[in-house]
Amino acid sequence: ELGVERRFVPESCPRAVRPGDFVRYHYLGAFPDGTRFDSSYDRGSTFNVFVGKGQLIAGMDQALVGMCVNERRFVKIPPKLAYGSEGVPGVIPPNAVLHFDVLLIDLWNSEDEVQVQTYFKPEKCPRTVQVSDFVRYHYNGTFLDGTLFDSSHNRMRTYDTYVGIGWLIPGMDQGLLGMCVGEKRIITIPPFLAYGEDGDGKEIPGQASLVFDVVLLDLHNPKDGIAIENQLVPESCERRSQTGDFLRYHYNGTLLDGTLFDSSYSRNHTYDTYVGKGYVIAGMDEGLLGVCTGEKRRIIIPPHLGYGEEGRGKIPGSAVLVFDIHVVDFHNPSDSVSITVHYKPSNCTVLSKKGDYLKYHYNASLLDGTLLDSTHSLGKTYNIVLGSGQVVLGMDMGLQDMCVGERRTVVIPPHLGYGEDGVEGEVPGSAVLVFDIELLELVSGLPEGYMFVWNGEVSPNLFEEIDQNHDGEVLLEEFSEYIQTQVETGKGKLAPGFDFEKIVKNMFTNQDRDGNGKVTAEEFKLKDQEAKEEHDEL
Repeated sequence: ELGVERRFVPESCPRAVRPGDFVRYHYLGAFPDGTRFDSSYDRGSTFNVFVGKGQLIAGMDQALVGMCVNERRFVKIPPKLAYGSEGVPGVIPPNAVLHFDVLLIDLWNSEDEVQVQTYFKPEKCPRTVQVSDFVRYHYNGTFLDGTLFDSSHNRMRTYDTYVGIGWLIPGMDQGLLGMCVGEKRIITIPPFLAYGEDGDGKEIPGQASLVFDVVLLDLHNPKDGIAIENQLVPESCERRSQTGDFLRYHYNGTLLDGTLFDSSYSRNHTYDTYVGKGYVIAGMDEGLLGVCTGEKRRIIIPPHLGYGEEGRGKIPGSAVLVFDIHVVDFHNPSDSVSITVHYKPSNCTVLSKKGDYLKYHYNASLLDGTLLDSTHSLGKTYNIVLGSGQVVLGMDMGLQDMCVGERRTVVIPPHLGYGEDGVEGEVPGSAVLVFDIELLELVSGLPEGYMFVWNGEVSPNLFEEIDQNHDGEVLLEEFSEYIQTQVETGKGKLAPGFDFEKIVKNMFTNQDRDGNGKVTAEEFKLKDQEAKEEHDEL
């Protein structure tokens, strides 16, 4: 009788041999006295055959039925179920009992299809693999008995390919369809949908079933454009970015599987760039159009609009990129100062002009609302002479034509503010500035070009009055004392907002034409006299 001893049975046995199945197995063949007559191990290859189709001796045909992959059986086959009274000349004598130690390696049927077992699927699956998509995935490739023959993990590089257009073995083309990014599945492929009778000529033998443990990392189609997901759009959005605008934004850059490759937050510095001018990758150029200040959006960029097949730095080739951005501010190089008046007194006849001395309160912030500075917190006003270069050009412009008590908001683009460099530790480079201003006091300035004017008629003997010791020369001390007296008695007026000593010294230097520290009667001239002489000369 046929004897079958099951010496090892695996815990998991999803499938057992049935007649008509194709099997690959190793064996040792011996006689009852232990003499070996054959071994597949010695040949270095499995024995491959259909079961139940008369391709084996009858005893082996029966003994293999019901076996699991990785099961080991000891089989005793009587002569009538082996080679009978004839035997095999030179190998097996007549009426020989045969012993076989069998290990089943592989099992499939010609009616098999690709088997897919998903063991992890993300909660969100906005898109699945379709024919002609390009995918990036990691895999471990094993035979049905668990022997590893290949792994993308070992190479530390994903396998990147199109699906459904013949770049893969047919079974993998089928097995990847319908997968989500982040999904993990086991794909079992019969040999006729893999490498067939010949194998791949290297690691994979002929007629081998293949098992791929796959995790999908990336997915796109060459026809894809960018995808935009709005995460936060401010209720008030007076302006949206256009081609040629300059943007400052923060971002986190990840791959489609969530792997972080870059972040402006980690550098504590916004990314600053023009939009629509080719300064950034094409997908970002497109994705940054139409945003509001303060907006948060996700921009998904296929590789042909990102870094292409080659990738860059930490970004692998053919990778889909995901940018979560937060727009801090933007402007256009053609922008001027923007003024919004919130309150203007009914009696508003005296308006600020160049040369006026102004005292005002302000709150300074960035366009996203970040507070930079405030005179209120200092408990004192900010005082300037308008148009004298004591503040940035945009503020000089924003304070024009303002009356005492007026409140306004002045928005200053960086080219009229602190430019590309900003102020270290205070104002970021290329930042749009917002000033909320209230004018508290205005002292009218002098006509342009004048540092001192007379409130009445000018004495015809002016030089003699200044030359107190009548030595024909005026020193700085005499000049300073005289001007101070005129101001104190209301006969003259100095330009407001400037240091008295600096103004007087400047006036004296203008009169001291030979630079010897003394002014003579010949050197001394009033401003209208200087202008007349210059005109006559011309």
